[in-house]
Amino acid sequence: MVYEERNVWAGLIVSIIGMAIYTVIVLQQAASRPVTEIDWVPIMLWTIGLSIVATIVLSILWGILAGIGDPDGVGKSDQRDRDISHMSTRVGQAFLVIAGLGVIIECAFRLDWFWIANTMYYGFALAAIVGGIASVVAYRRGLV
Repeated sequence: MVYEERNVWAGLIVSIIGMAIYTVIVLQQAASRPVTEIDWVPIMLWTIGLSIVATIVLSILWGILAGIGDPDGVGKSDQRDRDISHMSTRVGQAFLVIAGLGVIIECAFRLDWFWIANTMYYGFALAAIVGGIASVVAYRRGLV
């Protein structure tokens, strides 16, 4: 597995886990009170921050382990890696656009901040996950 693919996998794994943890915590709180009364800001910020740190740590540890097995191949990327990265970025951006449009609509209807922020959060999370999946598929099956 090449350097870029390892990083994609690390981001994909952490994004899925982070989104699941955030969702579970918010749903647990929503069971006892209305969602508009949930103090979602610290939960979201901690989830985002810890996800960033976890992705970095996982990438580093995975890179160290890969470097033990193949010291010459660590950190190398080529044109294929760049093409896959560009493709997955385009795929992920579609979800950011959809989330952005959703936020605009929610603002037009003056919905609570909870709904607006969560629409954007899940848009970012889905963009990362779908973009990561697109990258993994491209690494496994090639670009068409």
